[in-house]
Formats: sequence, C-alpha cells, structure tokens
Amino acid sequence: MPDPTQNHTADCALELLDITCTFRSRDDAGPGYTAVGQTSLRIRAGEFVSVVGPTGCGKSTLLNISAGLLPPTSGTVKVFGQTLQGINTRAGYMFQTEALMPWRSAIDNVMVGLQYRGVPDTEAREQAQSWLERVGLSDFGDRYPHQLSGGMRKRTALAQVLALDPDIILMDEPFSALDIQTRQLMENEVLDLWAAKKKAVLFITHDLDEAIAMSDRVVVLSAGPATRPLGEFEIDLPRPRNVAEVRTQPRFIELHTQIWNVLRDEVLKGYAQQLKRA
Repeated sequence: MPDPTQNHTADCALELLDITCTFRSRDDAGPGYTAVGQTSLRIRAGEFVSVVGPTGCGKSTLLNISAGLLPPTSGTVKVFGQTLQGINTRAGYMFQTEALMPWRSAIDNVMVGLQYRGVPDTEAREQAQSWLERVGLSDFGDRYPHQLSGGMRKRTALAQVLALDPDIILMDEPFSALDIQTRQLMENEVLDLWAAKKKAVLFITHDLDEAIAMSDRVVVLSAGPATRPLGEFEIDLPRPRNVAEVRTQPRFIELHTQIWNVLRDEVLKGYAQQLKRA
C-alpha cells in the first residue's frame, strides 16, 4: 500500500493535508463530533481515485471540504498547489441526490452553469446540446426532469458538470440509486468521458466492486468518529475497462480480496455503531 505522503505536490490537482473536521452542537456545549481526524489525501492530475468506507464514516464530508463547501476545523486544502479559500472553482460536483432544477428542461439544466459564467445564451445552448449528445440524450433536451428516467437524469447531471470543463470532478455516490444494468452503463460512460480528457476525479462510493473497476487508486477509510485512511491500493488493471467484464479477471478478484480484508472490520464497526445509535 503506497504512502500518500510520498506523492509529489507538483503533480497534485487536489491535496487534503492533515484535515480535521469537528461538528459542534447548536449550543456549542460538549466536545462535538469529529467526523474526520488528521486525514491527508492527494489526487494527482488525471488520476481517478475512489474512496470507500463504512456508512457514516465521513466520506461525503471529505468531498464537501474538497469542494470548498465546508471549511475544515484544522488542516489545509490545496488545489494545484494553491491554498483553497472559499469555493473550489476548479472543481465540478456531481451530487448523490437529485440536483436538477425541475422547472428547467434538460438542455436548460445543462447550460445553467455556463450562463452563470457569463457565456452568451446561444453559445451556452450549443455547448449544452453537444454534451447531451455525448451522454446519449441528443433527442431529449426539451424534456423536463420528471419526464426522464433515473438513468437519463443522471446523464443530464453528468453533462451539467462536464459542460463546465472542470479540472477536478467530485462525485458523491452518483449511481447508487440506479438499477444494476443502468449503473454499469453509466460507469462505462463516465470512464469513456474521463479517458478523453483525463481530469482528476475523487469518487465516493459504498460499492467496492465499482471502486476497483473504475479507479487508478482506492483509498479505504476507517469507521468514524475521526475517520482516517487505513490503506491505499493501486489498481493495476489495464485500461480501457468494461466494468462488467473486468470483474471476472483474476487480478480484480485478488485486489478485491486484499481491499476487503482491510475494509471488512471497519464495516462491522460502523454497523455496530449504527445499532448503538438506533
């Protein structure tokens, strides 16, 4: 397992350095809850990194810190070597929950970020249509979110993020609500689009198979509170990959066994903690 401190800062798109994040109660009484404790994580430019860990361990907290939506209690976030202040404008964020505006059509949802950036409407619409074509929705631009299937809405959300051409893509379990067939189609679609431009990707998932099939590196987090990385695994499966086919390869099974041996005890700890809180 590689040591994250050995990565070179010069080629890093995103660095979380000695991050701690503690949530205080409303009356600020008591020590609060430390979701993330002294965690460091680096994502190289063009690297696809997945983070796995038990439910409630702080994965989404790390993503929100990376996006600049949540300031850490202590530690430093760097984006291409520069300390992050405020929102990470070089990142695009694909949320787990539905983020499309229901009163806007698919093409209007995709172009909204471009409009906020001051791109003229005609040009923004052309770019949005181009991205809808890339995700297989060229004929659905006039449909509203309630007229689209779950997979189509995810494609629209993906086009919305990629249309802004971010240098870093943050993804928070984006396919967890999809059926297995649609999920695998979306996973392959993301890999194809990622391969075309090789952006840095930080991908949060509960699905270890998904993490291995898609990633260059998988990071395992401990159960909370004060989650921290327990191990990092280089995924040396050849690319390009088909996420369904790659799972039958002996090396995939070997990697899955290695990572699960680290992750299993943390999942059991997380489950036990949930039972105590229930």
